[in-house]
Amino acid sequence: MTARDIDTPIRAGSAWKPFLRSNGGIVALVVIVLFNAMFTPNFLQAQTLFVNISQVATIAIVAMGMTLVIATGGIDLSVGAVMALSGALAPLIFLSDWAQGSPTLGLIAAIALPMLAALVCGLFNGIMVSILRVQPIIATLILFISGRGIAQVLTNGNLQTFTHAQFSYLGTGRVLGLPFQGWLALAIAVVLFLVMTRTAFGRYVLAVGGNERAAALSGGPVRRVKVGVYVICAGLSGLAGLIVVAINSASDAARNGQLMELDAIAAAVVGGALLQGGKAPIFGAILGAVIIQLVKYTLLANGVEDEVALIAKAFIILAAVYVQQARKE
Repeated sequence: MTARDIDTPIRAGSAWKPFLRSNGGIVALVVIVLFNAMFTPNFLQAQTLFVNISQVATIAIVAMGMTLVIATGGIDLSVGAVMALSGALAPLIFLSDWAQGSPTLGLIAAIALPMLAALVCGLFNGIMVSILRVQPIIATLILFISGRGIAQVLTNGNLQTFTHAQFSYLGTGRVLGLPFQGWLALAIAVVLFLVMTRTAFGRYVLAVGGNERAAALSGGPVRRVKVGVYVICAGLSGLAGLIVVAINSASDAARNGQLMELDAIAAAVVGGALLQGGKAPIFGAILGAVIIQLVKYTLLANGVEDEVALIAKAFIILAAVYVQQARKE
């Protein structure tokens, strides 16, 4: 046996490392799907697919916004609180007396005003980060704490239940047999992908994350770009909050969007977003959201307590960060 023969299997084995680093998310998804197909009861049934699409859509929508923020080198801890705030406002509006008197106007207001409130939250975060130069984790921590509190004050801490067929379509509607929110998440992904790849704004987002100082020296609108990504992220979070309320036909300010910031960050990182900025894989965020949701579903469907899912998410993030570090070497 020659030295070349000995070296061949070593090289063959090492060839898998670049493949796994580049396609780790897809490999993980295939493994999870195969495991569930073999061991999880009813996994391949249509109802299971509908449930997972409904759950993953909200994570994916928020994760895409989080991906844009992370692409600039920032982070947004307030997404769950923004979901709670928008979700609390909607029922308050369309169940009010004036909205009952004009149902169509009430429905429009119940969607538009919560979305406007979410955008204002994003504007607040963006101003704090880009103009006042507060560290993103501190700036968004303000709304992380106060946003949910405002939502609970508005609802007096009570669960709001309602019956509104048109509004509930956001969460229970079907298009071509599949949940409406799944199609909505896909449409948002296409739009954001085009924005990031075909517009000057998208190029500036990546430039700011790659080297903010160089982007500023070259005349890039760094402040406006940062404000923009936080506004987009908050707007998508507000939309996700409305979807959750529509799915449940109820608004619980204490639980709507709870720990969503962790799911969104995990999905973005697993999808390939670099925590130091400069990369915005929009469809990668959807892939990451699917992995996060399926891990959660797999554990719950096989009798594992929900708390263990949090530990699993932590290991997923750790693995994703490890892969990112390995790519630098």
